[in-house]
Amino acid sequence: MRVITGEAKGRNLKTLDGLHTRPTAGKVKEAMFSILQFDLEGRRVLDLFAGSGQLGIEALSRGAAECVFVDNDRAALAVARENVTKCGFLDRSKLILGDYAGYLKRGEKFDIVLVDPPYAEKLWKRTLELAARFDTLEFGGIIVVESESKDMLPERVGGLVRGREYGFGRTKLTVYTRSETEEDEGIDGDISGEL
Repeated sequence: MRVITGEAKGRNLKTLDGLHTRPTAGKVKEAMFSILQFDLEGRRVLDLFAGSGQLGIEALSRGAAECVFVDNDRAALAVARENVTKCGFLDRSKLILGDYAGYLKRGEKFDIVLVDPPYAEKLWKRTLELAARFDTLEFGGIIVVESESKDMLPERVGGLVRGREYGFGRTKLTVYTRSETEEDEGIDGDISGEL
């Protein structure tokens, strides 16, 4: 697994042994950053379910100002720290050991949110609900969700509006943006259950 381009282009990244993490495939990562290529410079990025940190590192390599890496697996976060350090991005990184839901409830704002949860658990649904409720995304910001291609992601979750979807075999990338109008910020019918 390598950094595709930017400051750390070509750097090999360490991955975590075992089945707990699933690194994003190279072609999917390339597509994700083609989508984001004009939106990364100087931006604040959140890499949820960070695993080895490859997505956040790619964002930093391409000019993001800062990335917060969140994972609840101590071993995965240790690998992410090693990779971030190896690429020279530790001063622009925050590594948080904790649950994605607890972190989103802090209400911090980001320009770009990268969501790559374990496919089987369908955590993208609760992630979007919490991001909408706790106002995670700045105006003009983007959330990119990686999921199984068969997953039907909602058109709207609170003030988050689905844009384009991109398919890659078993994997799909779905883009959400924050609605620009004030009246759209309330929680609508897509939010369900106790948060």
